[in-house]
Amino acid sequence: MRKIMISALCLMASVLTLQAKPDKNFYVFLCFGQSNMEGAAKPEARDMSGVSDRFVSLTPCTTAPEDAKWHLALPPLCRKDNGLTPADYFGRTLVENLPEKVRVGVINVAIGGCKIEAFMQEHVADEVKKAPPAWQRAMFKAYDDDPYAYLVKLAKRAQQDGVIKGILFHQGESNTGQKDWPDKVNTVYKRLLKDLGLKAKKVPLIAGEVVIAGGKGQCVAMNPIIDELPLTIPTAHVVKSDGLTNASDNLHFDAMGYRRLGQRYAAEMLPLLGVKHPVIKPLE
Repeated sequence: MRKIMISALCLMASVLTLQAKPDKNFYVFLCFGQSNMEGAAKPEARDMSGVSDRFVSLTPCTTAPEDAKWHLALPPLCRKDNGLTPADYFGRTLVENLPEKVRVGVINVAIGGCKIEAFMQEHVADEVKKAPPAWQRAMFKAYDDDPYAYLVKLAKRAQQDGVIKGILFHQGESNTGQKDWPDKVNTVYKRLLKDLGLKAKKVPLIAGEVVIAGGKGQCVAMNPIIDELPLTIPTAHVVKSDGLTNASDNLHFDAMGYRRLGQRYAAEMLPLLGVKHPVIKPLE
């Protein structure tokens, strides 16, 4: 009887181990940056329906990161007061092109107006101190005053269920003109890889250009620096923003701009996932 009980317990332990193993067909993507990753455009009716149940997001800032739950990826995908982001149509385009067995999950941690230093452990305390109390201070507080650590906690939670396949990044407006920006981005990227046990060749960084607005974009001078990111990070890829529509502030994309930018992120990522000829639906 004792041998039977031991055998049964071993069998149960094996079953539980198998159940706890992350699903290799659940692709997770980390998204971080500043306001254009948060999403500054109000979602429209078309954005609030037609989302596949294969595209999910972790609950943003409503519970401890370790206890976050996956939910259907309807906007907002960052905090509850944000809007449409590149992550929205990135995920929708991915599930349209990937096999039915594959699910896609996104995690979005972003702070409007923040510098890349806000995601660097040696600088974040100073960035929090300098944050304008009227608006940005609350954003930091939503991430326990450490957005990088919050992102890592969410990512580790996600690794219980799936496999991290890439990192989406949109930031730079607040570091416009700084030639050392790629080095700082590289520091954050390498730390993410190390802290999450990832390899660069399996987890590329996809970065997006800022608003051009026909050459009148407020931070358009940053794009040449963003374009050189792959020189510093061999596994980085840059998504162009030419032709994308924007808001009247010439700083943020409008809703259609975010939709198409998200598609461009997907078009860059899909070949890296083995989809040689992705189909990108035209948006009107």
